[in-house]
Amino acid sequence: MKTKKGFTVLEIIIVAVFASLLLILFFIQKSNLDAMERDEDRKTAINAMYFALEEGYYAKHKYYPEEINEEVIPYIDPALWSDPNGIHISDGASSYSYTPANCEKGHCKEYVLKAELEKEDAYIKNSRNN
Repeated sequence: MKTKKGFTVLEIIIVAVFASLLLILFFIQKSNLDAMERDEDRKTAINAMYFALEEGYYAKHKYYPEEINEEVIPYIDPALWSDPNGIHISDGASSYSYTPANCEKGHCKEYVLKAELEKEDAYIKNSRNN
């Protein structure tokens, strides 16, 4: 009696299911890693804005601006003004926000910089010189 060589249908189905599960796990992990990378990009941008405000703008003017943008704070990389989705901080839909407080005639005493993150709570930096 001759034996047939090859795989049974059951073996092929088991391998296909296992491979599918591995692919699903891979794409879930990749999605999580991508979101974490975007969150780190947001934190980097907020930190750059924070240090530009504190070490650049406040050190020179002794107050904070009512709004921030490339003209007010030219010290940082222009790409950091837009969130990972490409939305500029001045746009209301951005995941970044700048909220000045205690302002008189364009001179503010404090502010809050904030980035909405995907995998963590919001990242917030408050003005150093209240």
